[in-house]
This record gives sequence, C-alpha cells and structure tokens, in this order.
Amino acid sequence: MEPKPFLPKKGNYRDLLVYKKSECIYDVTYYFAHHYFVERKDRTIDQVVQAARSGKQNIIEGCSAASTSSETEIKLLGVARASMHEVLGDYEDYLRTRGLQQWPLDDPRTKQIQEFSKKHNRPEDYTKDIDKRSPEALCNIAITLIHQYDNLMGRLLDRLQMDFVEQGGIREQMTAARLGYRNDQKGRIAELEAENVALRAENAALRAENAALKAENAALKARIAAIKAEISRKGGLG
Repeated sequence: MEPKPFLPKKGNYRDLLVYKKSECIYDVTYYFAHHYFVERKDRTIDQVVQAARSGKQNIIEGCSAASTSSETEIKLLGVARASMHEVLGDYEDYLRTRGLQQWPLDDPRTKQIQEFSKKHNRPEDYTKDIDKRSPEALCNIAITLIHQYDNLMGRLLDRLQMDFVEQGGIREQMTAARLGYRNDQKGRIAELEAENVALRAENAALRAENAALKAENAALKARIAAIKAEISRKGGLG
C-alpha cells in the first residue's frame, strides 16, 4: 500500500482576493509616491513604495511556503498586513499635514469607492485616468482599498490559524501521515494473517473431507469385492 501524500495542496496566490487588492494598492501607491512625495527630501518615496510592495510580495512568499510550513505562511502574511498598515499611516499623514480631508465612512464618495471596488480588482481599474484625480481623492481611494485589504487579510489569517490549531503544522502532519501509514500497514497485515488462518482452516476441512471420501471409497470397494466373492462362491456350488 502506497503512503498517502501529507503535504497540503494550496491554492494559487493569484486567486486570493486580498492579493488582487494588494496589486491595486501597489500601483496606486507607486504613482502617488512618485508624484506627490517628490517635494520631500527624505526617503519617504522609497519607504512607502517598499512597504506597499512588501504587502504584496509577502503574500506570494507566504503562499509559496504554505505547503511546507504553516508557521512561515502565517508569519509572512502577518508581515504583509503590517506593511500595509505602514502605507495606511503614510496616506493619513499626507492628508493631515496638508490640511486635506480623510473622507468618513458615511461619506457618499467613500461609499462610491466601496461599491466600485467590490467588482473591480484589477490595477488598471484604478490607474486609468489616475492623473486626473486630486491627491485627496487618490489618498482616500488608497485608504479604502487598504481597509478592505486589512479586512480580507484578517479573515484569511483567522482561518489559517484555526486550521493550524485543528490540523497542526507540517511536523504534526508528517507525524500523522507516518503513523497513519504504519497503522494502515498493521491493519493490512492483520487482515492477511486472519485470511491465512481462514485458508488453513478451510484447507484442513478439505483434507478431512477428502480422507472421508477415500474411506468411503475403500469401504465401497470392499463391499464390491465381497459381493463378487459371494457370487463366485455360489457359482462354484452350482
């Protein structure tokens, strides 16, 4: 019996909605940083772009490591989430330090972004005509996307952590697979041994039946011989 594979089959990271959101955030952030942080003399441009990239790339790395290490997967996705929090802070700082407005959740413009982003998860959906949008609008678009990203990532991490608690990490799964294979082998051996005992008993019964048939055949031959002798004796007397 071949052992069953124990490494879990993970889905493609590109299928994750949180990854699709991260691509949109990265592309918007790349544009924004290079057009509106240029007035700064510090490293804000590189930092915010790298943070947005980290929020995307660590999803790729985490999903790639998922089949061999649940701990690494959870850790890298946590890093991705923390990186996006950093990007969120940069956008909020930009609005606050320039006297611009961060639109509240009940603002019609925020609700419009939320509705739009439910069905639009391609970077080009947000970079098309991006140069026509104001810095305030771009910040609020990015902030809304980051909040959605954070919500999705939180749910993903909760599920992965629950899976880890219920199923264990790769070490536990390896041990379970190994013990399961051994138990399967022991069970199969026990079945074969029981089958062998049954076959031996059946063979013994067949031998006994064969011996009985031989004895019956011998008795029949003796009976025939006796009859022949009786016939011969009577014929001689006549």
